[in-house]
Amino acid sequence: MQAMRKRAGVLALQGDFAAHAKLLAQLDVEAVEVRRPGDLAGLAALMLPGGESTTMSLLLDSAGLREPLSDLIAGGLPVLATCAGVILLADELEGDSGSLPVTPLGLLKATVNRNAYGRQVNSFESALNVDWAALDADNSAAQYHGVFIRAPQISRWRPGVVPVAWQDDDVVAVRQDHIVAATFHPELTDDPRLHAAVLNLAN
Repeated sequence: MQAMRKRAGVLALQGDFAAHAKLLAQLDVEAVEVRRPGDLAGLAALMLPGGESTTMSLLLDSAGLREPLSDLIAGGLPVLATCAGVILLADELEGDSGSLPVTPLGLLKATVNRNAYGRQVNSFESALNVDWAALDADNSAAQYHGVFIRAPQISRWRPGVVPVAWQDDDVVAVRQDHIVAATFHPELTDDPRLHAAVLNLAN
């Protein structure tokens, strides 16, 4: 009997969710676009994409997703949050919060500074160093290509949160148990290693 493919959810309310789905396809994983609570059933992992965090926060409420999404993540569902997704997960926000407030889920024990690297014009790409062992991933090629677009910064973190990637001296990704939060956009590269590491947490 053929084994069933893993199913990973991609929050598809706004943002670059299609790019996450493309990388998941490289890993032979079925991407499920999550737009309502029923879409959360049977997932092995969840991707929270980049986009506009204020809009995402509002749409979580209007779609009725805030509580069931929080419950699943708190219950141990592996999550990869990228850029705006990190803002959504944080338990504390600082800096520019936009014209409307963002109500984060409060599941990542970290302080996140929105747009810390500047506006769209300040976007950049850089080589990153990744501690794959801290992600329970067997990968000797530590360097990873980071794409930063209006990126937030993880300015502080509490016990239980471990840095796992750096751009020069700046921490750009952290792990908290089954949550991996990256301030850059791995979905905008052709490198699926970070997605694969999060999917492996489901095992």
